[in-house]
Amino acid sequence: MHRRRRRSALVLSAALIAAAPLLTACGSDAHPGAAAVVDGRRITVGQLENRVNEVRVAQRAATKDDAQYEQAIAKTGSLTRDTLHSLVLDQVLARAAKDAGVSVSRKDTQRMRAGLEQQAGGAKALETAWLQQYGVAPQRLDDSLRTEIEAQKLAAALGADMNTEAGKATFWKALSDASKKLHVDLNPRYGTWDVEKSSRADAKTPWLREVTAEAAKPA
Repeated sequence: MHRRRRRSALVLSAALIAAAPLLTACGSDAHPGAAAVVDGRRITVGQLENRVNEVRVAQRAATKDDAQYEQAIAKTGSLTRDTLHSLVLDQVLARAAKDAGVSVSRKDTQRMRAGLEQQAGGAKALETAWLQQYGVAPQRLDDSLRTEIEAQKLAAALGADMNTEAGKATFWKALSDASKKLHVDLNPRYGTWDVEKSSRADAKTPWLREVTAEAAKPA
């Protein structure tokens, strides 16, 4: 990929990851079957598991043998929590973008995908790169690119230079403000959001284990 374009994508993606701890969540009342509740709408455990399994199936298809597949799993051991972060952040980013008057068209996404495919050496190469770098299954690539564009447009609307600390702070504050409006509530099973430390704190519940990889393993 073109070095400058790739750097921009990585900077924005890093901004979204770093912004995750700024989400607010009480994790108090139990929400049966919910991994998280955002603006009163549930992200169910089933939806989360389906997304994780999509990635595992794609990783299985992209690896040559069991050893490579196991290595891919080892490198993405926090996939379930990372996927939940993304599902929540998608909604938070969408709210921040709406508040800033930002919108993304289908044409925007198609244009970006065409450009990235050309740089990557084809559609398959781009899908593989996004799977390996960001844990995005091929069928979710357009959604991921739309989020990337949304982040770029939001940064521009805010006048936030993502290459500077001040710009990043402005961007993250917009996400934090949006998350507060959406009243994000995370199931304690997947940890909590520590706003003060700007880092994720995992719930200390050793009896809870993630077994998402098992569903994708061959019988």
